[in-house]
Amino acid sequence: MIKDKDQHYMRMALSQAREAARQGEVPVGAVVVLGEEVLGQGYNMRERLQDPTAHAEIIAIREAAEACGSWRLQGSEMYVTLEPCPMCAGAIIQARVARLVYGAPDPKAGAVVSLLNLFDVSGFNHAVEVQGGILAEDSAKILQKFFQDLRSGRVSESG
Repeated sequence: MIKDKDQHYMRMALSQAREAARQGEVPVGAVVVLGEEVLGQGYNMRERLQDPTAHAEIIAIREAAEACGSWRLQGSEMYVTLEPCPMCAGAIIQARVARLVYGAPDPKAGAVVSLLNLFDVSGFNHAVEVQGGILAEDSAKILQKFFQDLRSGRVSESG
C-alpha cells in the first residue's frame, strides 16, 4: 500500500519538477525529508548553471546537507520524480540517505532498476531502501509534455 506520506512528499517533488519546466529545464524534482521536516528541495538546473552535476537530487542533497550542517543525511528519505541516474544514485549512497522513493522509471539512464541497480552492488558501506512507482504517471506526464513542447518549439531548453 502506498503511504500517504509518500504521496505528500512526491507531490512536493512534482511541484519542483513543474518549476524546472517553467525554467526550461528537464522537469525532474527532488525533496529530502527527515522525519516530517523538509531539509532540501531541488530541480534540474543544468542549463541555467551550465553544470552537468546540477541534477535535482544533487541540488536537494546539497541543500539538505547545509540545513543539517553535515554531509551525512542518515535517516533521511529522498523523493524524486524520476529514477536516479548513476551519478545521483551514487550521491544518495554517499549522503547516507536511508530511503529513496521515486516516480517514473528512466529507461535511458536509470540506475535503480532500468539499466542497473547501483544499490545492489556489494561492497558499499551503506544500503538504501527503495520504493519506486509513486505517482509515476504524473511524473511521466510532466516529462512527456516537456519534451513534446521542446520538439514543437513551444519551449527552449535553456530557460
